[in-house]
Amino acid sequence: MKVKPLADRVLVKNDKAETKTAGGLIIPEAAQEKTQTAVVVEVGPGTEDEKTTLKKGDRIMYDKYAGTQVKIDGEDHLILKFSDVIAIIE
Repeated sequence: MKVKPLADRVLVKNDKAETKTAGGLIIPEAAQEKTQTAVVVEVGPGTEDEKTTLKKGDRIMYDKYAGTQVKIDGEDHLILKFSDVIAIIE
């Protein structure tokens, strides 16, 4: 399924949370803090007031409770507003 965000929306795929510590301890899923980083999959065209500066493949950081969760081809994704994006990770 192909999803194309509209206006100032961005479709992202969450990065996987680490399941092991540096010392080798396994972190149970219930104790893992939800990641707030993702990879941009698709970008909407933007609006007259807010032009998008993101592109496919960018790694981003976003607000903790932002977005609408969607499942595409069995994988979890988020649709975010451009204003919910905090930073681009280089």
